[in-house]
Amino acid sequence: MENHKRILGFLYIISGSVQILGMILLATLFEVLIPFIGELAEPEAQWVFAWLVPFIRIIAIGVVLIFAIPAILAGAGLLNQKKWALTLVLILGCLKLFSFPIGTAIGVYTIWVYAEDNKAKPQTT
Repeated sequence: MENHKRILGFLYIISGSVQILGMILLATLFEVLIPFIGELAEPEAQWVFAWLVPFIRIIAIGVVLIFAIPAILAGAGLLNQKKWALTLVLILGCLKLFSFPIGTAIGVYTIWVYAEDNKAKPQTT
């Protein structure tokens, strides 16, 4: 079971890093393209483009803070065998279920590892 936890830790570190990289690339792409598209717009509609770039930046930062950084922390916690990490990974895995197809696979694997880990522990009443 420890091997599965290590694999899960690596998966969460990699997926969190890819999310951060993706958000940086997406935010940079929008910040470069929006001014060019804004120049083609009518003068009455240019205020939308001035408002859109900061909004996209806030969304990108929000996604990184809510999903990517906790995923990296949970992955590092699993690699260091912290007790809290498996619970955080379970929460993040449930959120990843909606990210088809790779996130769904990671989410299902997370739930399986959590269930198998709890099944292996003796129950105290």
